[in-house]
Amino acid sequence: MKIPFTKMHGLGNNYIYIDRFACNINDDWLPYLARTVSDVHTGIGSDGLILIQPSKHADVGMRIFNKDGSEGKNCGNGLRCVAKYAYENGIVSETSFRIETKTNIVDADVYTDAGMVPYVTINMGMPILRRSDIPMDGDDRSSVVAEPVVIDDQSLSLTAVSMGNPHAVFFVEDIRSAPVETLGPRIETHQLFPEDVNAEFIEMISRNELNFRVWERGSGMTQACGTGACAAVVAAVLNERAERGEDVTVHLDGGDLYIQWQDHGDVLMTGGAETIASGDYHFHIT
Repeated sequence: MKIPFTKMHGLGNNYIYIDRFACNINDDWLPYLARTVSDVHTGIGSDGLILIQPSKHADVGMRIFNKDGSEGKNCGNGLRCVAKYAYENGIVSETSFRIETKTNIVDADVYTDAGMVPYVTINMGMPILRRSDIPMDGDDRSSVVAEPVVIDDQSLSLTAVSMGNPHAVFFVEDIRSAPVETLGPRIETHQLFPEDVNAEFIEMISRNELNFRVWERGSGMTQACGTGACAAVVAAVLNERAERGEDVTVHLDGGDLYIQWQDHGDVLMTGGAETIASGDYHFHIT
């Protein structure tokens, strides 16, 4: 069968997007579809699959599947792309609207230029800091900040944050030598995290600027992670390396995001979203 698709990216974090307003797909197919469409050799190639779909509680809904077929809970770069697609394709008509994810509903504001959307701000809501809610094993407490852990005989200092999906944040002196590929997969499936975790390595340049690399659960090393950038800034504030209520520029491999953990608690994320291609994917059910 032919499935219409659009390939989009947010700072290089690329997904295949399927518009379920125009094309309905059996839910049972989605994990297999995500694996096949993401394959760079026999599919289209992507970090995963995102469904843009009707919502009973918001203007538009989204579901995320990683390239291994597992379902994700949230994706900051994906949210910006969904917002861009929804506005440019007439699913919404206002520049401010709401998007429902698996875990919450977020507010989106699109910035337009001749009917197109180059930038999007997403209110990602309040970070989740309580250990049991991240979730993370161990004695429950209100936050996990600079906790010593040993992974593959390396002593690390861990700060845990959830932005609707769990993140383990580590500060490093040099982002280029950060052990993303070696420790990333070990951290992802570490026994401390019963639902696995995204691993972020960040290098502070100043109190308003940082470098960032990520290993994403279910996808591996990617060019960017929007929720991870938010978690990194929250972790920087918790470790007294950045300030609440101030913009922090996050340099990811795919480009820059602008993050602010507001004084009243919500985290704002601003960045670009781009359309790469569109067409029909020839899907074969085996």
